[in-house]
Amino acid sequence: MPHFVCVTCGTQFAESAAPPAGCPICEDERQWVRWEGQAWTTLDELRRDHANRIAPEGPGLTGIGTEPAFAIGQRALHVAAPAPVLWDCVTVLDDASVRRLQALGGVTAIAISHPHYYSACVEWSRALGGVPVYLHAADREWVMRPDDALVFWEGETQSLGEGLTLIRTGGHFAGGTVLHWAAGAGGGGALLTGDLLQVTQDRRWISVMYSYPNLIPVDADTLRRVTGAVAPYRFEQIYGAWWGRNILADAEAVVRRSAERYLRAIGGAAGGRDGG
Repeated sequence: MPHFVCVTCGTQFAESAAPPAGCPICEDERQWVRWEGQAWTTLDELRRDHANRIAPEGPGLTGIGTEPAFAIGQRALHVAAPAPVLWDCVTVLDDASVRRLQALGGVTAIAISHPHYYSACVEWSRALGGVPVYLHAADREWVMRPDDALVFWEGETQSLGEGLTLIRTGGHFAGGTVLHWAAGAGGGGALLTGDLLQVTQDRRWISVMYSYPNLIPVDADTLRRVTGAVAPYRFEQIYGAWWGRNILADAEAVVRRSAERYLRAIGGAAGGRDGG
């Protein structure tokens, strides 16, 4: 039986004879169902006219993004640490992508920022030798394809090996997670954020939202908690969720300035939605 894939968010579901009745991830108020209605595809169908672009994105970082863009359109990152990690995930998977990652040193683990990027993580795990996939336990309910490879970590931080630390920020999702790479940015530290700390279009600021497509902000307390979670770490650079959506210098100061601007914009008011 096929593993159906939601066309809007790219999430792969457990195998079934017929498409699921709906996609809970897209029916949630942080996402959306297509105006034309729910639609499904499969990996076999996607591979007919989609492939992955794999290219350098920063020092020790290689991006993996699908062309033409599919679903949300994010790109993943291969981190060339002593124990290499795949950060976030895309849906499309083919033999050429696996060969490229193996040539880069392989992958010892996959870690994903939040449910919108779970995509086909189980397929990637199996293709890469059954490596563990780290998801925060607070987001367990959003897993649409259960598998023994999924590791539900708890608490506020999780080490993935020398110099690699998962940090729970919350905000966008209760288990929202970023990855700190101490040796990144030539030793200055890099923060891989998906869209938990969203790099803005002009790449001089970040922002934090409960829902980006539906424009639902977080409140002041949540904003402070998200930015406070990364404050103890050194990072010169931030790598966001899309090609080129990165902050390449003075990233710690960018986070501080962005938090101050956000609080001024909302008047520092507390109360409201909190996904963390």
